[in-house]
Amino acid sequence: MDKFFKLSERKTDVRTEVMAGITTFMTMAYILVVNPLLLSPSGMEWGKVFSATAIASAVACLVMGLLANLPFALSAGMGLNAFFTYTVVLGMGYSWQFALTAIFVEGIIFLILTLCNVREAIVNSIPVNLKKAIGAGIGLFIAYIGLKNAGIIVGDASNVSALSADWLKGDALVAIIGLLITGGLLAFKVKGAILIGIILTTIVGIPFGVTKWAGGSFLPTAPYFCEFAFGEVGSHLFDFIIVMFTFLFVDMFDTVGTLIGCAGKSGLIKKDGSIPNCKEALFADAVGTTLGAMLGTSTVTTFVESSAGVVEGGRTGLTAVTVAVLFILSLFLEPIFGSIPSAATAPALIIVGVLMITPVKEIDFEDMTEAIPAFLTIIIMVCASSISDGIMFGILSYVILKTVSGRTKEVGAATWVIFVLFVAKIVVNYIV
Repeated sequence: MDKFFKLSERKTDVRTEVMAGITTFMTMAYILVVNPLLLSPSGMEWGKVFSATAIASAVACLVMGLLANLPFALSAGMGLNAFFTYTVVLGMGYSWQFALTAIFVEGIIFLILTLCNVREAIVNSIPVNLKKAIGAGIGLFIAYIGLKNAGIIVGDASNVSALSADWLKGDALVAIIGLLITGGLLAFKVKGAILIGIILTTIVGIPFGVTKWAGGSFLPTAPYFCEFAFGEVGSHLFDFIIVMFTFLFVDMFDTVGTLIGCAGKSGLIKKDGSIPNCKEALFADAVGTTLGAMLGTSTVTTFVESSAGVVEGGRTGLTAVTVAVLFILSLFLEPIFGSIPSAATAPALIIVGVLMITPVKEIDFEDMTEAIPAFLTIIIMVCASSISDGIMFGILSYVILKTVSGRTKEVGAATWVIFVLFVAKIVVNYIV
């Protein structure tokens, strides 16, 4: 095992990797409940989507761990599942089978692009300062998610987040207690601090009525299988292309951003800025997305919560394999995982945000052609709640500022290609 996963080479051990995998899983286990909840309004069955999410996630994590040997976990991406239900199905009026067909085609395209090294070239072409900004931005973004999940901040009628008036009771209070517990454990350098914090916070939530038994059967439900609607595609080809392109674009740059951010925090990025086994890592989410569409779930992508395991010391694919095993076990433990409240995982996300913000001090803020794109990358990720939008603003401003300042030689060819793709996305959105 040491030789296969290169444990000694990366200065880690089996216990650390397993603990990191458990921590990552605990911080992202909410997706097993949230994804079915978001897809159910489209007409899909809750139990079938739960099983599809668990299986597709497990397979993708196995590919990530065994093929790429990287400590990153994958599951159904947040945001795209909401787009699936509320835009494609409820908004545009198409069936959930139509949406799954678009995701399936997207997955096939991803596989082709990955095998042709196109996606790897995109990852490696991101400028160094933007890579650091992406890592910091993701840190702030997941801390923001944690604060919202905890109810510490809430959205008002204008969709502007503000401090909750009820943060001294219920979920918010439990999350604050959990934040203090987890922070204290980290201060004393306790191994597995984040995982222990989640468990203790879940227990604390019981007397507050926050932690409740979810109930349900321990027997897994069979997922869907190839419920596609290619017949609808022919008569609605333009809409299908737009939907498929949206899934493709957002998934591609969410994954790119997450890989860069987590790899940077784990110290795995090479001196030339590239990520080891990047092609294999991108192949994992392409496989997950394709299989997920076949089984009945939305796009599978690398999760930002992977950073929780990285912070716990995860450095190899054994972390991802551990997450895969837990996803398989979750098929038989649905009531238990469904009982972990968001108030218990929120402190972990906030703490991870603290730990991931550190690369920001390495950004060159003296050069405005570097500083402004980096800042926009970070602030847009948080304000727009979108990793891909943050990368888009960063790349667009980077290329434009380098051009107007007469420094186009600093812009790589692949970065120009990404710039053109983002411009095309804006034009398509404007037309539609």
